[in-house]
Amino acid sequence: MIGKNIYKFAQELWPINRSITGKGTKETLKLIKQHLPQLKINSVPSGTNVFDWIVPKEWDVKEAYIITPSGEKICDFLKNNLHLVGYSISFEGEISFDELKKHLYTLPDQPNATPYITSYYEERWGFCLSQEQFDTLENGSYKVVIKSTLFDGELNYGELLIKGKSDKEIFLSTYICHPSMANNELSGPTVVTFLAKWLQEINETDFSYRIIFIPETIGSITYLSKNYKDMKNKIFAGFNVSCVGDDRAFSYLPSRNGKTISDMIAKHVLKWIDPNFIKYSWLDRGSDERQYCAPGIDLPIASILRTKYGKYPEYHTSLDNLENVVTPKGLDGGYWAIRKAIEAIEKNKKYKITVLCEPQMGKRGLYPTLSTKGTNKEVLLMMNFISFCDGQTSLLEIAESLNLPIWELYELVDKLESHSLIGVNE
Repeated sequence: MIGKNIYKFAQELWPINRSITGKGTKETLKLIKQHLPQLKINSVPSGTNVFDWIVPKEWDVKEAYIITPSGEKICDFLKNNLHLVGYSISFEGEISFDELKKHLYTLPDQPNATPYITSYYEERWGFCLSQEQFDTLENGSYKVVIKSTLFDGELNYGELLIKGKSDKEIFLSTYICHPSMANNELSGPTVVTFLAKWLQEINETDFSYRIIFIPETIGSITYLSKNYKDMKNKIFAGFNVSCVGDDRAFSYLPSRNGKTISDMIAKHVLKWIDPNFIKYSWLDRGSDERQYCAPGIDLPIASILRTKYGKYPEYHTSLDNLENVVTPKGLDGGYWAIRKAIEAIEKNKKYKITVLCEPQMGKRGLYPTLSTKGTNKEVLLMMNFISFCDGQTSLLEIAESLNLPIWELYELVDKLESHSLIGVNE
């Protein structure tokens, strides 16, 4: 089960303090590059204009913690990077409990969870802790230490281009800007890493593949600002990959168009993997599909997920971990769902029968020599399939008409092609 290998990689990435910029993002990209040596790591300087946005300053943290009046060290960033509000500015000093409370964040409805909080575009500092821990704090003087820097540095992202027979591309995007949370978002980059390894092992694909590992939102905006014209010309289909590691559900989020090949393939694959998969609408979006499907960009990007971001109780908390939420089985399911979708796009051609009227199958050795209940079914499938091979109907459309998963037709296609009974209508 490939999910076990993906899970091991997630464990390796788990402790790293990822953010939209900084050492954690660089370290994560270097570890991905160990699996994908051809990955190109790019940098964009702070202050660069990217559409309506500006690339922010780089953030680095050496340490951060609080010392209670009784001398206990709490909210230690080096033990759990969720304790520090993302992009917190430097601060050192003694403050009262009343003043400290203005900088503390909890989740009263989830008293045992530490929340994930960021402040990317407004300078402040703060700490996150569980409500249970907060309730134990006493009045008195607290020592606060945050040794962080915000400086003109760079935003980093990883890019991998895998050339196929065609310049038309399938696009995979995932994000690498979240600290220690498992489904959102270690599952996306780890699953995509192993999908990319599989694609590189294929001798030659029909489509080319553009695969990126980026900070969410500002990363996709930055990447699009540099590449969107080329992408609009080349990208045929693609998926934004997020929250693919739990084993509770399968979900689908459409493109803004809702009728692209990515949408049709995603719905078909999920229907056969899990008939009870959850269908969301474009109004439920919340990740980088916002950018890829924005007016004027309009890329054919949909999302195949396990349990969608914002729809599971552990989301954006310390409870989104590798023990209770993400599992090897869940990662395996996420991997195979997207892999089946990619394979379906590759196989989804329009076939045309090469003879007029019904072909004589016996002389080609395609009829079983012994007629049984099972062989009758096989012959019927073959003849039904051929009946749709008019050069205008795609393999996906045929699979839908036959009420079969598209992958159950691949062997039949190969058999009929080997006997020159069907050919691809270009």
